[in-house]
Amino acid sequence: MQKIMFFDIDGTLIPETGNRDIPESTVKALKLAREAGNLLYVNTGRPAVNVNDDVRSLGFDGYIYGCGTMAVCGDKELYYQTVPKELCRRTVELLRECNGVPMFERRDAIGVDLTMRRIPFVEDIRNDFLKRRKDVVIYTEDEDFSFDKFIYYYDEHTDNERLKKELEKDYYWIYRGGIFAEIVPKPCSKASGIEKVLEYHGIDKSQAYAVGDSLNDLPMFSAVGTSIAMGNGKDLIPHADYVTDDIHADGIYHALEHFGFFDK
Repeated sequence: MQKIMFFDIDGTLIPETGNRDIPESTVKALKLAREAGNLLYVNTGRPAVNVNDDVRSLGFDGYIYGCGTMAVCGDKELYYQTVPKELCRRTVELLRECNGVPMFERRDAIGVDLTMRRIPFVEDIRNDFLKRRKDVVIYTEDEDFSFDKFIYYYDEHTDNERLKKELEKDYYWIYRGGIFAEIVPKPCSKASGIEKVLEYHGIDKSQAYAVGDSLNDLPMFSAVGTSIAMGNGKDLIPHADYVTDDIHADGIYHALEHFGFFDK
């Protein structure tokens, strides 16, 4: 019976520390799993513009981008949801009032607010995009400014209590370790993306697997029959059905092998 697995990127396919190359064992495992007739999808918080050739070269059947704001299968776009421009405008004003420093994400661009204070966390991301893709950085003052989701940095200068309360009227607020939050428009999530992909392929939830390493991967676990945490994903481990090895210890290979993804 055909199975399907959904993969986070950072900390799951690509190490977050040390050597950032995708492990050779992961490349081999994905190839064997596809040759056995299974479907493999990326399910990431990154927008499409920020998924690079190192991941795309692995031959995935499809992608869920931006925490469920967009999904594609091969060359076919399954769906896409963006934030209405009026809500984008109100959100920018709220962030300015509460002093949360954002980086906006759209499927074709990233956006920054140059009226806000400059902090290394956001500047490093912006500068990386400027270096690699000079044509995909947009600004809140642009006439065509819009976004699909965003992250924001907060600290003691941020009215985070008000910001979180107001944002949760229209968005899901995802805690990301005490320095920033990931903000996704309702009803999108990594789970809703999986549900739409399973419906498209006609695959039952019982044949669906998801693997991740951090708490922003937790929504995936509610949408699949089997949840897998990487050995390096200490915060996610208590919520998983199965814990594989660390990313540097062939964790993806061992997970796919354990659940029979190499069997023809």
